[in-house]
Amino acid sequence: MALLTASRRDTLNTPVAVLTATALFGLLLGWATYGLHGLTPVLDRATNSTSTWIIWTAAAGALFRSRWLAVCGGALMMLATCCGYYAASALGGTFGSGGLGTAAVWAVAGMAGGPLLGWAGWTVRRGRGDLRAVAGAVVAMVVLGEGLWMGLALRYWGEATVFLAVGALLAALLTVYLARTGARRSWLCAVLAPVGALVFYLAERTILHSLIGTA
Repeated sequence: MALLTASRRDTLNTPVAVLTATALFGLLLGWATYGLHGLTPVLDRATNSTSTWIIWTAAAGALFRSRWLAVCGGALMMLATCCGYYAASALGGTFGSGGLGTAAVWAVAGMAGGPLLGWAGWTVRRGRGDLRAVAGAVVAMVVLGEGLWMGLALRYWGEATVFLAVGALLAALLTVYLARTGARRSWLCAVLAPVGALVFYLAERTILHSLIGTA
């Protein structure tokens, strides 16, 4: 019985099984993002948010045992989330004539950013040296960067304030976690997060303005 249980556990821990579970979770996340959008003001803002997908991708990366699986899983999860969202949009009748181009843009952006966020989540938990603090900054910069986007580009200063506050809190919590788990320069997380946020804001603005034309 013990051997059978161990065998099942080993099967569930194979790269194929782990990546399949990641893809399924990504599809569900994308579907839920579309389904919950607009139900309440809080859900409307939370689901109409790039950082929602990205934070979940980083969290998934922290669960992987190996770095390469975290990187591959990050790309796969972002792609699956994008597919889940736009599949739900198509079934809901809101895909539109320009939906395919928009979906392609975000799929490519997700494939580019997903590996970075998967790596960041893994490195914060399992990495070594100063890279742990850099990875923590990568995770926090997403929320801070979206706060900058909402304020500077969209002029939604109320929502921007919330995102900036949450991003600052996340950076602080990650810095404390890194310090308590032995990272020597944990303060780099708090210092680099705002810098990364500005880079994230400029990248998001460039993507939306140049490729979608909504900035």
